[in-house]
Amino acid sequence: MNEAILQASTAETGPHFSASHVGPMAELARYRFRLPALGNRPVPGKVFLREALHATGVELSLNSLPAGAGTPFLHAHRENEEIYVFLRGSGEFQVDGQVFPVGEGSLVRIAPDGRRAFRNTGEQALEFIVLQVRAGSMSSLATEDGYMVREELHWAEA
Repeated sequence: MNEAILQASTAETGPHFSASHVGPMAELARYRFRLPALGNRPVPGKVFLREALHATGVELSLNSLPAGAGTPFLHAHRENEEIYVFLRGSGEFQVDGQVFPVGEGSLVRIAPDGRRAFRNTGEQALEFIVLQVRAGSMSSLATEDGYMVREELHWAEA
């Protein structure tokens, strides 16, 4: 079966933004990525967004893992920590041999050296977002880097 790999694309851009639309979370299985550790075969349910969003400081992916499925191996990173944000479903996460439950509203941060894997233990898709950022890259301890801009909002009138 010779199947095209669907990738996220940039929908709109401006001098200071890029926007993309991948569709409903329930349809993430139509996205596939190739994983060298599994012989480069296409794996459904994951779409990376760094390139589509022209991001320079984070890798972001949307993920949907079918009921009963799981990662077939442990993995770690060289420089990036990962943050998992679980949106729907239920499963188990393993880090350095410790197993704990995850589900809607669970958040997990893993240091680069953490050996990790996860699986779906529920009856519906386990949907989640993964952010990869360089460990130690925050420039300050401040939790908010934003500031107010005194400018008029331009919402479209309905």
